[in-house]
Order: sequence, then C-alpha cells, then structure tokens
Amino acid sequence: MKGKGLIKILVCICLVLALAIPLMSGCGPATEYKIGLSQFGTHPAADAGREGFIDGMAEKGYIEGENVEYDFQNPEFDATVEQTIAQKFVNEKVDLIFTFATNISLQCINAAEGKDIPVVFCGITDPVGSGLISDWEHHPDENVTGVSDMISVADDVDLIVAIVPGVEKIGTLYNTSESNSVFLVEKLNEACDALGIEVVEAPVPSTADVLTAAQSLVGRVDAIWVGTDNTVVSGLEALIKVCEDNQIPLFPSDDPSIERGGIACWGFDYYDIGVQTGWMAAAILDGDGSAYNIPVEKGEIIFLSVNTAAAERMGVTIPQSLIDQAEIVYEE
Repeated sequence: MKGKGLIKILVCICLVLALAIPLMSGCGPATEYKIGLSQFGTHPAADAGREGFIDGMAEKGYIEGENVEYDFQNPEFDATVEQTIAQKFVNEKVDLIFTFATNISLQCINAAEGKDIPVVFCGITDPVGSGLISDWEHHPDENVTGVSDMISVADDVDLIVAIVPGVEKIGTLYNTSESNSVFLVEKLNEACDALGIEVVEAPVPSTADVLTAAQSLVGRVDAIWVGTDNTVVSGLEALIKVCEDNQIPLFPSDDPSIERGGIACWGFDYYDIGVQTGWMAAAILDGDGSAYNIPVEKGEIIFLSVNTAAAERMGVTIPQSLIDQAEIVYEE
C-alpha cells in the first residue's frame, strides 16, 4: 500500500497508541486540579494528616506537580486569618478544599456554600455535633464529607484500669471551646460512671494554660486521660513533665502523643487518617466533583501503642499481655 492510504493508517495507529498508553501506564487523571489545603495551625497531628492526604491522593493517581497543584495556607491559630483563607480558596475557584480541625472546616464550608466546591475534612471527632454536617449518613444539600477520628473512650478507660490497678479518680484536661473535646469528655464520664470511677475535669483555655491545669490535678487523681484536644496536645510536653515529676500515669489518645511520652492508647496515626481522606477526595474528583452523596467515614486503622519507658517514669508497669498485643512499642 502506498501514498495517502498508508499515511492514514499510520495516523490512525498513532492516535490509538496516544489514547492507549496513558491507560496502560496507569498515570492517572490528565486534567490539572487545584486543591486548597488548610489546618488550624502547625501541629503534629495536623501536619501528619495533611502529609497523608497528599500521599493518599498520589496513590490514586493525583500527583503534585503533574496533575495537582496544592495551595497550602496555615492560619497559625488565628480565626480571622482562617476566614481570609477560606474566602481565598473560594475566590480562586479551587476544585476541592481539604481541612484539618473544626473551625477552619466551618469557615471553608460557609465560604464554599453554593459555589460547587466540595470540602473534605480530616480529624474531626464529632462532625455532627461540631456543625459540619447534619448527620453521619449525609444530607443531600451538603457538599461536605470527610474522615472522623472518633475513638472509643471506653476502651481507653479499660486500658487505664489494666495498667493502673485500683484507679478511683481520672483527671482530664480539655479546651471547653473545642466541641470535639466536650463530646469526648462526655464519653469519658459515661465510661467512668459505669465503672464507679470519678472524673476530675481541668479546663484549658489556651496552650499556655496546660501547665497550670496539669498542676491543679496533682494529688487529686490517680491517672490522667487526654482526648484528641488540639489545645492540650500542642502543650503536651508541659503535661508530661508534671506527670513524670509527680508519678501520675498519663494516657493521651493518639499514637504520636504516646511516642512523645504518654503511656498507652487505642488510637490512630493521623497520617493513616489523612491517607483515607485522600482516597475519598480522589473518589470525588473521579466522580462528578461533588461530595453530596459520599457519607462521612471513621478512621479505619485503630491500633494499640504503648510506651514502656514513659510508664516506668510515671511509676507503673504495663502488663506483658498488653505489650504483646501492641502494634507499636516505644522503649525510650
């Protein structure tokens, strides 16, 4: 075959290959997306969640520098700046907004309402009580979804009982303005009431108040439990020092806090929750670009982590049966 006929065949072959190669290589979406990223401030859990989100998106073919541009904005705990960031994302018509923590999520949800921009939150314990969504199953008018870091407080209380025999009073520090923390303290009271354990609460208005609140519990409690409270976790070192100096066993609720010096928890790694959130965001972009029909999920990976060195510094011994059961054991 010669001439124009051969040229046509060659052109057809080239077009077929051009269409087939991206599919065979699994290189992911060809369209470039812009995604806004924000969190309440620099914080180990929030940083890990954001990192996990980016990696989770990459696993699904949305790769930074290739088909995704990320605009990360950090308000550093300033509510006014949070509002400015939310409006910035909307004005720039990003394709999706990722948020970590309640207030920045609310700001972005309010700013994006009616703008066809989905908001995907990460690390929100009680998204219904926080006002992010109407119900867990998802309201059809809300272009919002995400992954919750809901923990089983009752399991953490059982852990305390196993490690601190005869515990009668458990103290807790929390910021009363964080709705997630208020919710968890309610769950703590329910779990302790069932076991005849008294809960002693110490409000913490700001991170600067963590030391004073911790000192107020000395001599009044047999152990301290802390939920996923952003204010307290940001000042965790001050709490750890008080607990070590006064032999008060400390039980935070997330693995990074156990590594920092807490004793044990059934909890999450926020990186894992971020990855799960990234998968959810990818599903939204793979679909019609909205979150209207995607229910909120809970973190899928829950595991036991223990810190034997921290336990020793705080005057208790973790039973070998729990150490054997733990997925992560910190020894320093």
